Amino acid sequence: MKEKLKAIFTDRFASNPVFYASAGRINLIGEHTDYNGGFVFPGAIDKYIMAAVNVNGTDKVRVFSADMDQYTEFGLKEEDKPAEQWACYVFGVCREVLKRGFEVKGFDAVFAGNVPLGAGLSSSAALESCFAYALNDMFNENKIDKFELAKIGQSTEHNYCGVNCGIMDQFASVFGKKDCLMRLDCRSLEFEYFPFKPVGYKVVLVNSQVKHELVDSPYNKRRESCERVAKTLGVDTLRDADMAMLEAAKTQINDEDYMRAVYVIGEKQRVLDVCEALEKGDYETVGQRMYETHHGLSKDYEVSCEELDFLNDLAKECGVTGSRIMGGGFGGCTINLVKDELYDKFVETAKTEFNEKYGIEPIIIDVVISEGAHKEE
Repeated sequence: MKEKLKAIFTDRFASNPVFYASAGRINLIGEHTDYNGGFVFPGAIDKYIMAAVNVNGTDKVRVFSADMDQYTEFGLKEEDKPAEQWACYVFGVCREVLKRGFEVKGFDAVFAGNVPLGAGLSSSAALESCFAYALNDMFNENKIDKFELAKIGQSTEHNYCGVNCGIMDQFASVFGKKDCLMRLDCRSLEFEYFPFKPVGYKVVLVNSQVKHELVDSPYNKRRESCERVAKTLGVDTLRDADMAMLEAAKTQINDEDYMRAVYVIGEKQRVLDVCEALEKGDYETVGQRMYETHHGLSKDYEVSCEELDFLNDLAKECGVTGSRIMGGGFGGCTINLVKDELYDKFVETAKTEFNEKYGIEPIIIDVVISEGAHKEE
């Protein structure tokens, strides 16, 4: 990718670029916990957005998306927002850096990536983090701290791309560390690295290529359920609740809200169990908690779908150590922890049986936990 970007850059802009990259991410466990003040457990992966960048001595940004074969240029004032959606990510990062009192001048850039689109691996966060890191390095002597770089990406989504996302995706892209997952406390934003180098196992995503569009807003409805239960229990968020509190107030809570809270309170403990298991290298417990999370997301939180439940059942039948839906739900991927000796059988079975049942072959994505945003030497 680097050679390809260099060739395009030198041909288009006739100068020598500096290279920056940032990663997509997975989340091993901790789903729908962020807005409940709980923990998430992401890691950066070996799928990147890479950019070739150089200052150009003007007040204009000139940028070419190699994957989309599209070029645009724009100024650095609010009214200069480009029409192209992909360019809004780059523009938004520039504006958010400037809003914080740091410097951005005109630059040229060519970027490309191998983060699979539509698989829930956060290609947009990788793009934002890549350019935030580059602008920090090129114009600001790396004075912007890493948390602020993540917030710059998040604010870009909020203010320029119309997505009211949490901090997890950008956080994982910026802070990612090879062979480590990160437990992020979504309330305090404190985090800790945990070793994740599962010798004898592979992390495999199975992308169902299915996305169910739902008429109502399921995420908002679930958030409202959680907030109602928290209010009944007299706590700020379900992070501060436990099962004994929930059971004591069961008669005051409707059945649907009760089920949502059962999942969220259980997931808080599952994340902590996985952290403890990883410190011991106990991947069997990690896998067991992943299956429990899938069950909770499917039966209590009701954000799975038939296709993802089918893939989860297949994983279990194939002896896969752990499997669960990854992401918001209603389609997308399962994330699977698979012993090396079972990998070929699992992949073949998933492809064949899913295709036979649903008429589409799932996409298999192998991932390795890798570095987050960085300058390419």
